[in-house]
Amino acid sequence: MNETAKLDLPLVSPDTTDARANEVLESARKQAGFVPNMYAAMANYPALLDTYSHGYRLFRSESTLTSAEQETVFLVISRINECTYCVAAHSMIAAHVSKTPAQAVEAVRTDTQIEDAKLRALAEFTRTMVVSRGNPSSAELAAFLAAGYTQKTALEIILAISVKTLSNYTNHLFHTEVDNQFRDYMWTPPARS
Repeated sequence: MNETAKLDLPLVSPDTTDARANEVLESARKQAGFVPNMYAAMANYPALLDTYSHGYRLFRSESTLTSAEQETVFLVISRINECTYCVAAHSMIAAHVSKTPAQAVEAVRTDTQIEDAKLRALAEFTRTMVVSRGNPSSAELAAFLAAGYTQKTALEIILAISVKTLSNYTNHLFHTEVDNQFRDYMWTPPARS
């Protein structure tokens, strides 16, 4: 098996950066309360962090999904993409901010079934959208809609996938170290056979 590539760009901090990167880092700091390692990595190309932050804010503020549902979507995407950083971060946010049911968080992390039927349908459709690259079957879409979601909710999931793809892929290339704030929620992907 080949070793995964790693970028050797440094993590960017406001005191070592150009004006554009400083602008997006400051905005990120205001949003998160600190500059997470992921943001410091993304700031190497400020447009990446700016795009991520903008999409993330819009998903959070304009989504019809509850905070717990939003977190479930982010967790599912990050788990499928095997992003150790984002699974840890969103597990912490799920537990302490979004009040996502602990069983649902653990089920996503361990790839087992979520007990809550509506949340399970959301997780399953999100998974389908990622794995199928946005090509669910008619039956998969019908099951999602039957659980109480709408066709517009499917579009919200596309935004979440876009945002998480930006962060997950950045974390893969940087092998981003999990911040202390998320360490209690560290996650390791299952071994591949």
